[in-house]
Amino acid sequence: MFKPLSVYIGMRYTRAKRRDHFISFISLSSMLGVALGVAALITVLSVMNGFEKELRTRILGMTSHAFITEANGSLKDWKSLQDRIVHEPHVVDSAPFVEGQAMLSQGSRVSGAQIRGIDPNLEGRVSTIGNKIIQGQFSALKPGSFGIILGKDLALTMGVTTGDKITLITPDVSPTPAGIIPRLKRLDVVGIFEIGMYEYDSALAIMNIEDAAKLFRIPSSVTGLRLKLDDVYKAPSITRDIMMTLPVNYRGADWTYQHANFFRALKTEKIVMFVILLLIVAVAAFNIVSTLIMMVTDKQSDIAILRTLGMTPKSIMTIFMVQGTLIGLFGTLIGIVGGVTLALNVESIISGVEKILGYQFLPADVYYISSLPSDLQWNDVTVIGITAFVLSLLSTIYPSWRAAKIRPAEALRYD
Repeated sequence: MFKPLSVYIGMRYTRAKRRDHFISFISLSSMLGVALGVAALITVLSVMNGFEKELRTRILGMTSHAFITEANGSLKDWKSLQDRIVHEPHVVDSAPFVEGQAMLSQGSRVSGAQIRGIDPNLEGRVSTIGNKIIQGQFSALKPGSFGIILGKDLALTMGVTTGDKITLITPDVSPTPAGIIPRLKRLDVVGIFEIGMYEYDSALAIMNIEDAAKLFRIPSSVTGLRLKLDDVYKAPSITRDIMMTLPVNYRGADWTYQHANFFRALKTEKIVMFVILLLIVAVAAFNIVSTLIMMVTDKQSDIAILRTLGMTPKSIMTIFMVQGTLIGLFGTLIGIVGGVTLALNVESIISGVEKILGYQFLPADVYYISSLPSDLQWNDVTVIGITAFVLSLLSTIYPSWRAAKIRPAEALRYD
């Protein structure tokens, strides 16, 4: 089917002649349409990958890769379990934690909060919270000091800053002669952190693990062990393997389980965006169809002469498939080069545009991610390139089939 003569003629037809300016313009617009669609797909998916990576990094900065606790929600002999866990394959390190719900009160302001008790000397092994302190010192969380570090938005809600005092109200109650009253504790605000995610900045408070254990009445226990793994993407399988070696009264979970809905939504959004932007390539492919149909109509006499010289319908079909394939191929290659270049430099390009316009597209006081992060993944580039080329190739079939069906006698009747 693909003979050198057919390929040669098909390549000749792609070059412009003086009387074919309009068809050449349509061919060029089809090629640029494919290039634009491919470049847009690569750039948008790279930016979405960048946002997903940035959010994952921020989440994993506060959420451990995995954690282990007992069925009753507490862990008594956690030190022996820690000594055992750190020798498991793929486990880099671990740290104990205490976690519970409480109310924070300051004057007339009241807000619920997730209280997390940590060991400042061990927490750095499993999270980056120590690097997110914007006021105060992480080391101020000393045992018995009953200090607390609040998220930035939580501190703004409560109207407190470093050095102020705040009241913590636990769910436990204390019986007294006057009746049952909630347990209160006056705490010193020793720091404020900012993760960059509203979920944590508005509802999380950090305390020393010993102080938190006393407040939640588990002085000799912890809630569980947080684990850091050598591969966050294999956390589900690693966690399952670890749990197989532990007694049945232990429970474990990984970060994908804790934030399953969030990352599933991001994945769905990425798929939908891919399909929507793929329509740009599909429109460009339809332009290739119209280009080839006009070319077939314009070259009817040439086709008739080639048929009379002995060229088969398959060879005629090959001529126009070569022409459409070249349009799609060059459009795809130009789009890949442009998309990769744009994806690798989108942050600096947007920054330059913002300076020229004097306007910030993602203000830091409104959006937690104030720049456009980009994470170019070559798997996406490969899928986009192949999909665009296949669509272009499929668009050549019908016009080429029409050309192969032209009858020489009818085409030459009026020439």
